[in-house]
Amino acid sequence: RLAGEPPAARSDVKYVLLICDDESVQPTADELARDPDHQGWIEEMTGRGIFVDGARLRPVADATTVRVRDGETLVSDGPFAETKDLVAGFAVVECRHLDEAIEVAARHPFARHGVVEVRPVWE
Repeated sequence: RLAGEPPAARSDVKYVLLICDDESVQPTADELARDPDHQGWIEEMTGRGIFVDGARLRPVADATTVRVRDGETLVSDGPFAETKDLVAGFAVVECRHLDEAIEVAARHPFARHGVVEVRPVWE
C-alpha cells in the first residue's frame, strides 16, 4: 500500500509468487538471513504494504506426493515432476493488478538466476 493510503482505498488481489530454482544451489536459511538483496526485498515489500507472508520450503527429498486414482490413494516420496528447477519457497503479496505483481516478482533476487511464477489466489 502507498504510504498514508487507507486499506479501504485499494482493491488488491493476492498473488502467490512461487520461487523456483535449481535445488542444488539453494542457500541455507542462515545465508538468506545474511543476504542483503533478499532481506532488502522483504523490507521494501513490507514497507510498501505488499508483502503478506512467505516461507522457504524444505528440500524435495522431504516431499511426499499424493494422488487418488480410481478411489485408491497413491503416496510416493519426492516431487511429481522430474525437473531440475523446483519450488524452493513462496511469497504471498497483495497488489493492485498483475502488472504490479510482475514488478514485485521481477525485483525478487531469485528472479535473476531462477524463476518466479506469479499466480493469482482464488478469493
